[in-house]
Amino acid sequence: MTKTILEIRNLHAAYGQTRVLHGVDFSVEEGGVTTLLGANGAGKTTTLRAICGMVSLQGAILFDGVELAGKSTEEIVRLGVAHVPDGRGTFTKMTALENLQLGAMTRKNTKEIADDIERIFAYFPILKARQHQQAGTLSGGEQQMLAVGRALMLRPRLLLLDEPSFGLAPLVVRELFGILATINKQERVSILLVEQNASLALNLADHAFLIETGRIVMSGPSEEIKKDESVRAAYLGY
Repeated sequence: MTKTILEIRNLHAAYGQTRVLHGVDFSVEEGGVTTLLGANGAGKTTTLRAICGMVSLQGAILFDGVELAGKSTEEIVRLGVAHVPDGRGTFTKMTALENLQLGAMTRKNTKEIADDIERIFAYFPILKARQHQQAGTLSGGEQQMLAVGRALMLRPRLLLLDEPSFGLAPLVVRELFGILATINKQERVSILLVEQNASLALNLADHAFLIETGRIVMSGPSEEIKKDESVRAAYLGY
């Protein structure tokens, strides 16, 4: 029997007077990959920010039964939610290794932290080679890998990814998504993926939700969503 790790009910969110989400409902299964599809401005990034306590909101956001609405971003991180924002968010003047260490700032066991850094290097060997290099001098793909690695240093139960393929070469994207699939399967980290490349997202995800102008308009298993004529025409290009 599947268990729900994240449940969002009647979520409304706004930036000042500008309302972006209008009663969004969806859930993420524990150990699964869920993708949120939609055009630019549909409300995908705002949904991730709402989960992390970064925008004004109304409604319920339950993480393993715990209400997140009203909690600080730091409290949400400590519960086991890691967020890789759009634009990667690496600390450019720090080394790759220092970025990873910063990802473990809420933890105290130094041996476990060292072991986890080696685990991240096993997923992303290029980061081991670049560990003493300033993050700002890494390629876009390497910075994205570093951002994912830093998030994994929290040992999260839920990983939120916002446009991880943006600006990356196709070969790098395939490599990154292959590693994400491995992380999901081997470590059972639940993933909520926001991604403009719908084909990539649907190939990685088990379940998909389509958001338009702040409302969920379609949902279902990824294989079924792929076959929908309107999704194929608007997002898959065939």
